Amino acid sequence: MKVCLICSELFGRGVYGGFGRMARKLGSELARRKVEVTAVVPRREGSLEREYVVDGLRVREYPRTALRTAMDLFREADADVFHSQDPSLGTWLAMKAMPGRAHVVTFRDPMEAADWRIELKHAGPARLSTLVYLLYLDNFLVTRAIHRATGLYGAAQGVISKAVRKYGLRQDPAFLPTPVDIPPPGTKAAKPTVCFVGRLHRRKRPELFLDLARRFPEVRFICVGGTNDRDYENSLRRNYEGLPNLEMTGIIDQFETDRLQRILEHSWVLVNSAAREGLPITFLEAAANRCALLSSVDPDGFASRFGYHARDEADLPQGLSFLLADDRWKTRGELGAAYVGSVFATDRAVDCHLEAYRWALDAVASR
Repeated sequence: MKVCLICSELFGRGVYGGFGRMARKLGSELARRKVEVTAVVPRREGSLEREYVVDGLRVREYPRTALRTAMDLFREADADVFHSQDPSLGTWLAMKAMPGRAHVVTFRDPMEAADWRIELKHAGPARLSTLVYLLYLDNFLVTRAIHRATGLYGAAQGVISKAVRKYGLRQDPAFLPTPVDIPPPGTKAAKPTVCFVGRLHRRKRPELFLDLARRFPEVRFICVGGTNDRDYENSLRRNYEGLPNLEMTGIIDQFETDRLQRILEHSWVLVNSAAREGLPITFLEAAANRCALLSSVDPDGFASRFGYHARDEADLPQGLSFLLADDRWKTRGELGAAYVGSVFATDRAVDCHLEAYRWALDAVASR
């Protein structure tokens, strides 16, 4: 079987977002199953290579505005299944280039008007590029492609309902789990340890996490992530990096080192302070490592079930106190690990993907 992943980004080489992590993980696991996998992605600024191989995954890049080049790459991939990791203009281009093949879409974070308003509000100097990104993801060609897809899936239950509403779908997409490695139980740090994992993006509001480090001097805080918005990151470092109980690691490439895994293994709580989210991969990875979740968003009830859902910014300190008291973080972390292990474990999730691909191939063959 030959699969082409259609992605807005791929983790590594200057790109460190959650979508890219999920796409690279899926691609590498499919490659381990002897599937021939290609990823076709828009080229990022500063990227020098148009084609390379990483973790068994063949990556081919095109300038975002070079639509003919993108279509040529989809034809050259000659895949049996084209799988969009969230719909985009690339979804439509692949269908246009290879209309007789199976086309599958996984909704990961469909954004409605209110979501885009949050994105633009927190875009900072990247407001123009955010508008360009909006047009790449949200246009009538993307909607048309979604309605013509062979199979539609959602990476979370809340995502499924949003996709139905946003695109006027006649039936719910099926659930398709994201592959997550489930490590053996490790040893938690002896001292209360709280982490943040994500881009230091204005929408993620990392200053809310860093403020917790000021309020809880007896707790160790680890902030993992970086950003292309250097002025914003430098201001965060000036304001917070001197705190004795805070470590700011910068970006950690989890495909090159196990340092992020060790941080999650030792942490008691993962904090997510974002203004909005889909179902972040960080939730799944933290829960797999028995971390409780403290979050200002609650996709699929993850924070409510496996930690604490902070109703507003002022509720985050109360949430952390609640989780640390009487080892509540431990009970909720164990519950999260059990759930993620039963639903998102890598082998099970990849089996679900291969089953979806076989179904799509049969559907195309029966036309």
